[in-house]
Amino acid sequence: MRDFAAVRCVCAKVSFHLDGKNGISPTVVIPLWYWKIITSQKWTVTDMRIPQLETERLLFRRPRRSDLPWYTQYCLSGRSQYVGGPFNEVQAFEKLASMIGHWELRGFGRFVFLERETERPLGHFGALQLSASEPPEITWTIWNEMDEGKGFATEAGVAFKSYAIRELGLSSLIAHIDCDNSASRRLAERLGGELDTEAAPPSWLPSSVLYRFRLLA
Repeated sequence: MRDFAAVRCVCAKVSFHLDGKNGISPTVVIPLWYWKIITSQKWTVTDMRIPQLETERLLFRRPRRSDLPWYTQYCLSGRSQYVGGPFNEVQAFEKLASMIGHWELRGFGRFVFLERETERPLGHFGALQLSASEPPEITWTIWNEMDEGKGFATEAGVAFKSYAIRELGLSSLIAHIDCDNSASRRLAERLGGELDTEAAPPSWLPSSVLYRFRLLA
């Protein structure tokens, strides 16, 4: 975790302004009551880890509210057809809120990845685990059609697989993909996914096939 540039305390919360890399300066906001618990347990702020992940062309961070316009545009478009869309604005809000909340409930989740030069959100890539009885599911999406065909999803996938091994200690991942989604199926194969021809599709995506990823350190 990076050194603190400033610490600002107010009556309701404690905010930490962190020195970020490449112009990214995240803010961690902690309710005052929770800060008292932390200090009473003699923990340090460095125990609250912020994931760091980047590649030659991409920067990764947790999803946040500023992503909503970008994500909503994707959800409203035909690009979301293979995951149950298109969706309306309320559904887009609920889906992004779920993506943000997953980090709190599981300790990991899907990253939003940005174009390094412009810091423009390009899509999301990461792990989703709806049931603890199954391995985490790797999911990905390029939000805008103009960013297709540039290798961004492959670059993000290679980076996330390494992160999943190194930081999460995962040995396997799965991916449910609509059988007609040829682009995502090709990406799954490029990332080392193996088609499980005997797996039954889940009720929420009945037209899908299952890919399994074996992660090796």
